[in-house]
Amino acid sequence: MSNSTSMNPNPLVQYLNKPADQFTKADLIKYIEDNNIEMVNFRYAAHDGRLKTLNFVISSRDHLDTILTCGERVDGSSLFKHIEAGSSDLYVIPRYKTAFVNPFAQVPTIDILCSFYNKDGEPLDSAPEHILRKAHQALKDETGYSFEVMGELEYYVISKRQELFHADDQRGYHESAPFVKWGDFRRKAMLYIAQTGGLIKYGHSEVGNFTLGEYEYEQNEIEFTPTTLEDAADQLLIAKWILRNLAREYGVNITFAPKITVGKAGSGLHVHTRLMKDGRNVMVENGKLSDVAKRAIAGYLTLAPSLTAFGNQNPTSYFRLVPHQEAPTNICWGDRNRSVLVRVPLGWLGKANMAKSVNPLEPDGIFDHSQKQTVEFRCPDGSADIYLLLAGLTVAARHGLQMSDALTIAEKNYVDVNIFHDEHKEKVKSLAQLPVSCYDSAQELLRQADIYKAYGVFPQSLIEGLANKLMSFNDQHLREEIANNQAAILDLVNRYFHCG
Repeated sequence: MSNSTSMNPNPLVQYLNKPADQFTKADLIKYIEDNNIEMVNFRYAAHDGRLKTLNFVISSRDHLDTILTCGERVDGSSLFKHIEAGSSDLYVIPRYKTAFVNPFAQVPTIDILCSFYNKDGEPLDSAPEHILRKAHQALKDETGYSFEVMGELEYYVISKRQELFHADDQRGYHESAPFVKWGDFRRKAMLYIAQTGGLIKYGHSEVGNFTLGEYEYEQNEIEFTPTTLEDAADQLLIAKWILRNLAREYGVNITFAPKITVGKAGSGLHVHTRLMKDGRNVMVENGKLSDVAKRAIAGYLTLAPSLTAFGNQNPTSYFRLVPHQEAPTNICWGDRNRSVLVRVPLGWLGKANMAKSVNPLEPDGIFDHSQKQTVEFRCPDGSADIYLLLAGLTVAARHGLQMSDALTIAEKNYVDVNIFHDEHKEKVKSLAQLPVSCYDSAQELLRQADIYKAYGVFPQSLIEGLANKLMSFNDQHLREEIANNQAAILDLVNRYFHCG
């Protein structure tokens, strides 16, 4: 067994002794035959961002070969609002590298993510997963860089109140049992995610914890490691599916909703990004943030108003994006600064051998940490369409690399202070602001639509359809109308409780 597969938690990778991106149809058939797999599930994301399912009972080897080769027909008009019933037939074609053993199935089952194809056997132009692939290809073609990303998946576990060992309100960050109750749930979810191909960095409890009526709310986070753009999106989608199914098994509820109630931490979906060339992270040069990274940041800042259309997709999103909390409202960036929209995290750029300092028996030497450096985009939340959000960020990175004034924009919008403090209010006045509602976000998307449509990445029909959906919330003034009405906010939260 090779070093690359010997400790991999994915049973298919272990058994086939090859990484998932090298899986073939013959590999899947071999695994299914040798391990007595009885069913195959096709999975694919629809307009609501959630995984849909098509089940197959394997009846013969020929039947299995046909399924994996030809895919199956589905009703596109029931999956996407912009597809009309009169021409709605689509194909779903399995992507072999995404195959995993279903950890919840009562009979041995393999699940596979699928791509959508139209009646002519071509990729469906408006399918979010295909838009992501187009965005990545345009970035590679136009700049020579590839894109790697990872997400930070925050969620609340909601359960009946327990009387023992309560963490201090809004002080749950990295707390341990018994002051947090759902660490075992999180660890089991992490194991399942890893077994299905997810590359996890770590998991921990988050800041948010509070009691509301007879229920207690505990916030947790699972953070991934950077990987190829397309794989990162798939992993986040599968992770949300796993967390929800595991919650059902435990008899608790979970939510990725951006906001639960006033004055308590909301849940974000921070996205870390890095540009790569020839396997090397180009965000760092000579121990400092590179001009390439600054140009990408300028692209994020320029398109930030419209990126909310992909990453903040229901009215509760804008109850999280309010001033003087950790979620950003000002369009700016900074180093290690959690009050900004785009954060450059602490990146191990120092030369010190910290492991040697802590462990004197270790040999001397400097480890190259430059690969770790990422840039974090902080406004998205659990309502996001993951494929469209990551596609939008890819477009923004490409746009920044192509902008002649990118470095000027980056310099102008850099902040090295906590802009939530009153003494810096003059600086805040000079910064552009994120939208305050879905309606405003839709207007920004329409205003900046040509950038997303360039190189054939985003179709006009999808942009118009998404803008119409966002405007239909009619939430232009909702935040101020119910800002202090907890009952009205809870009703809104319940309406979009299972978003994304």
